[in-house]
Amino acid sequence: MNFDYSLIKNSEWPNRLWFHQEINKDIITLAKEKIITCSTNLTIPYWNIYNSNSFEILEQYGFHLKFEQIGMSLKTPDLITELNTLNLKEVSNEKEAQQWSILFSKSFGYYINPILLKTPNRNTNFYIAYDKDEAVGTTILHTTNKVAGIHALGIIPQQRRKGYAEQIMKLLINQSIEANSDYITLQSSNMGKGLYLKLGFKEQFIIKNYALQTV
Repeated sequence: MNFDYSLIKNSEWPNRLWFHQEINKDIITLAKEKIITCSTNLTIPYWNIYNSNSFEILEQYGFHLKFEQIGMSLKTPDLITELNTLNLKEVSNEKEAQQWSILFSKSFGYYINPILLKTPNRNTNFYIAYDKDEAVGTTILHTTNKVAGIHALGIIPQQRRKGYAEQIMKLLINQSIEANSDYITLQSSNMGKGLYLKLGFKEQFIIKNYALQTV
């Protein structure tokens, strides 16, 4: 198969289609046919790892650029000093899954169906960040072999500019170190890049995210 896809009904994430090889017109045509048959438009993340600018084929076949991200990584350092005001609580029941989904929507402006959090996956942990008893944001830590991936780190609007994102990152870095991960990876927006550079992450590549143009 030239590509795979992930689709969760009544959710705006993950809903992705990704390729297993360099794309060409035939592969794009097949992917476009699959997307048209789905009830939800799938986002296509594109990494230019072949140095071919084949994303131009996507644009020729009716796909438009939705947003860009920066792939970043960090070789695990020594443990980082944490502040004691924040803690991460892993989602463990339906009520917490609903709360996580609401907090995520407030932070990012789109919806993740809480049913996704109920699917057992020992490599993926969903967390709510608390300052004392007040929920301030969300994050996900996904571990594969010796690599930890940080996702969905969001702070609700009324709690921003208080240093919570940095505190969450430090907690996750330390957790990854204690789990013997060799590297930590994430996908950053331009807005968040400064924080991750400050923590020692390095920029590696640009991810272009495409969607099929709708009339």
